Order: sequence, then structure tokens, then C-alpha cells
Amino acid sequence: MRIARFSLNGEPKFGIVDGPELVVLNGHPLVSGYDTTGDRVAIKEVKLLAPSIPSKVVCVGLNYADHIAEVKNATGSAEPTLFLKPSSSIVGPGDAIVLPAQSQKVDLEVELAIVMGQIAKNISEAEALDFVWGFTIANDVTARDLQFSDQQWARSKSFDSFCPIGPWIETEFVPDGQELSSRINGDTKQSSTIDFMIHGVPKLISYISHNMTLLPGDIILTGTPAGITQIVSGDIVECEIEGIGTLVNSVV
Repeated sequence: MRIARFSLNGEPKFGIVDGPELVVLNGHPLVSGYDTTGDRVAIKEVKLLAPSIPSKVVCVGLNYADHIAEVKNATGSAEPTLFLKPSSSIVGPGDAIVLPAQSQKVDLEVELAIVMGQIAKNISEAEALDFVWGFTIANDVTARDLQFSDQQWARSKSFDSFCPIGPWIETEFVPDGQELSSRINGDTKQSSTIDFMIHGVPKLISYISHNMTLLPGDIILTGTPAGITQIVSGDIVECEIEGIGTLVNSVV
């Protein structure tokens, strides 16, 4: 089942994706379940929003060996490398990625994103997927020059619009080697499969839950493969994951 968050008459709502239409839900699915209002709206007639506005976005860096190899000054770790993006960095499908004046090199990074459905604290790998609401697509936009000029990654990852998410949450997605790719103006820049992750989805959820409490709606970005590429004003960026869909954003 695909769950979209969208704006209807200026009001944010949730709906179940049913072909070209959205079946409008009564409230937030994690609170009110999947009761519907009986209304339907065409997807083309509404503005899709980021499918979740979490308390935090937990990101995993350096989780594909080929990406580690392409990034200067980067080394892998026996444990996942974690950092955070603020919720203010989130934008939805169709929104613009705004290039900051502070950076001369901003890159795209396609990533599988986990959306939590329950409070998770100190959970095991075996039970980790039981705490997941679903999966979506993220672009971990990064000011690459600032990432390695600063002693921490916070600034390079946290500019407004640096976390496009969408287009919806796929609740039936089971991580199992699906393809992920990114394109700039139709040209493929990244192409890999999620089974090349160094640390898999259950391990990441469990590991993070032992370091911080995950709340319903929180998002985990699971890392990006090789092919990170600079984006410039006027570009159209597409991030695609097999079984979920395509997230499209412009660059200004």
C-alpha cells in the first residue's frame, strides 16, 4: 500500500494511492488508522508533500563500499557512521533544491529511506522490521566542499531543501536487492542495488535504537552508492528505487 501526504485546499492530508487517484484518509494513519472519508482526488490535482515530517532524520554515511572509494578522506567503519539532518531540511516531490551561497559544490545522493511506525528503543535486528511503517526515497543533498572543510558534517548536510523525500511511503516494501538510481536531466549518475549496503536495514534500525529512541514518523537514510555528482541551477534531479517510485526535484 502506498500512502501519500498531500495538500488539498491548503490543508495537509493523507491518502492511499489508487492508480491516478488518492483515497482520502480521515487523519494521520499512525494515529487514526486507514479509515477513509469516502472522497477521492486525482493526484494531478493536488500537491504531493514530503510523506512524513519526523522529529529527526537519522542518516547513515559511508554505507556502500564503492562510495567510500570515490570520496576523498573517507574510510569505512566497523559500526555505522551516523549523523542527523534537521526537519527544516525536508522538502517534498516537485519542490526545488536551493543551492546555498556558502557552497561551490553541491552533490546529489539517492538513498533508501526507512519510515518508523512505532517507538523503537533497544530493539533487536530480528524484530526491527516490525517497527517500520514503510519505505520511501530520499536525496541526501550535500555541500561536498563544506563536508570536508568542516570538522563535522552538520552544516554540509543541513541547509534548507537538502532532504527531498517522497513521493510516498510504500508499506509493503521488503528490502531485497532492489535497484536504486539517480539521474540529472535524464542522464544516469548512480546505479546500484540495496544489497550492496555494508550494514543492512535491520542492523541499522537496531543499532540506531540502541543509541537514540526512534519515534513514529522518524526517518532513517541508509546511505548512497557511488556516482555522487554535482548539481547546478536548472537541473532536474530524479531519484528512483525499484518498487517505490521516482522522486523528482528541480535545482535553483
